[in-house]
Amino acid sequence: MYIAMNRFQIAPGREDEFEEAWRRRESYLDSVPGFLSFWLLRGPEGDFISCSRWESEAAFKAWTESDAFRKAHSQARLPAGIMSGPPRFTGYHVVLSQGAR
Repeated sequence: MYIAMNRFQIAPGREDEFEEAWRRRESYLDSVPGFLSFWLLRGPEGDFISCSRWESEAAFKAWTESDAFRKAHSQARLPAGIMSGPPRFTGYHVVLSQGAR
């Protein structure tokens, strides 16, 4: 299993606007082979993480090269100034898992 995470730092006072932009967009993830689940996590002080779970790193990489990825990200444009910098990506291979399948 593979976890893909993007960390976003959002400008103060723009957090609800950022969340709404994610709610409105079509992700196309449900049609992608190897996709298991997605979460958008909100932390303190404008810190957000998009977290997707995949059967494998290969499945995730295939998604990033797919038409579905291009369609999803073409509508993901955010209003100017909403982010304090570019998102930071980190990928993880699951070593141990308990609970959720």
